[in-house]
Amino acid sequence: MIDHTKHLHLKKAIVIGGSAGSIPILNKILAALPPAFPFPIIVCLHRMKNVSEGMTEVFAKTSTNYVTEPNDKEPIKNGHVYIAPSNYHLLIEKNFTFSLSTDILENYSRPAIDITIQSCSKVYLKDLIGILLTGANKDGVEGMCEVKRNGGTTIVQDPQECVAPYMPQAAIDKKCIDHVLTCDKIIRYLNSLGRP
Repeated sequence: MIDHTKHLHLKKAIVIGGSAGSIPILNKILAALPPAFPFPIIVCLHRMKNVSEGMTEVFAKTSTNYVTEPNDKEPIKNGHVYIAPSNYHLLIEKNFTFSLSTDILENYSRPAIDITIQSCSKVYLKDLIGILLTGANKDGVEGMCEVKRNGGTTIVQDPQECVAPYMPQAAIDKKCIDHVLTCDKIIRYLNSLGRP
């Protein structure tokens, strides 16, 4: 029997983190992507633990790709947008499935952006594109540094257009960012992926 999973690491994935002000930015990005986007998009946004519904619906209204909150052990699929569920850390396993955790808060958050990005980086290595959007704390910065160490591509939203510039600026200050892009340029970059 052929083990197809050993080739899966060659596929790219996009991981996006954000906090204050990131929902409208992410909505704009997802709405601008083509149907059947060739890679999975894994999203971790800070959200209140007592509000478990509504986030997926916000993005599903405008995205042409399937938007969902993944279940534990669910396989990752291209052309899907996965939103970290409320009050769970979202991790990626080596067999390209999701894992949900209720471990302690990190950076005062669950889901924590660092945990999701670092987990993605350990699996996808150089084939991961990490994007950090507007936010008011440093969650996600260490994750982006790990993406850079593992040979992946790191992008932050230009702090000058952010509602809360602290998060992307903290990553820039760590000198682990490849590209500082406006929202429109992030969209153009993502739309260029997979083109011949």
